[in-house]
Amino acid sequence: MKLSARVLTLALILVPAVPALAATTTGSVTKAAPAPVTVARYSFDSTSAGKVPDLSGRGVPLTIRSADRGVVRFVAGKTGRYIGLPLRCAATAKTCPRALLEGADDPDLDPGTRSFRWGATIAVAKSQLAGSSNILQKGVATTESQWKMQVGETHGRAQCVVVGRGSTRSYLVRSSVAVADGKWHKILCVRSSAALTIVVDGVSRGTVAIPAGMSILNDKPLRIGGPNFNTSSDMFHGSIDDVYAMLG
Repeated sequence: MKLSARVLTLALILVPAVPALAATTTGSVTKAAPAPVTVARYSFDSTSAGKVPDLSGRGVPLTIRSADRGVVRFVAGKTGRYIGLPLRCAATAKTCPRALLEGADDPDLDPGTRSFRWGATIAVAKSQLAGSSNILQKGVATTESQWKMQVGETHGRAQCVVVGRGSTRSYLVRSSVAVADGKWHKILCVRSSAALTIVVDGVSRGTVAIPAGMSILNDKPLRIGGPNFNTSSDMFHGSIDDVYAMLG
């Protein structure tokens, strides 16, 4: 019996498309590439003994650090809590309250040459930006190696940055859209074998080529909200939620 065109159309609508999986072939056997593994996640919904716990089961807890009376605020949102960092200081201020969250050095956050991704949900206004406002990072550009997420002050665009071991050259990709509008945005940085990609609210917004054999490996702590407490530090002055890192 033949099906009518109307029935065939309905059947096509009801059957969801199956996304293609990356695969590798060994001999005559094709295997799907393993899914990325979450190695750190922080929701900021709770604290334990003054620390922010890791929810992945593989990461390290975060300690709040501050200078000049800086405070990390835990703010109640619609689905849980998020953190608010100290406000941007006036240009004439002699001292500025600063604060960040720091986790101990963690080997799972040193991807070497492997694929790696790091993400955060942020809300920041253009007036809150000061320099390259650092959201999330591990490592220093001039020492060993680094991966980082930040927002540029000039155009308010999200940026992903990587530096490989044995080099001080930074590879940076900027999002094609601004994110400094005071609204919540999900930012994701993806380092694959030879590319660095930035994703904003689920849409790829930029890619740059990087050396395929570049290794990212350092003994520095994970830091959220700023790189350090130097007077010229690029501190983040907005709000942050749902920070995570995935290996593979």
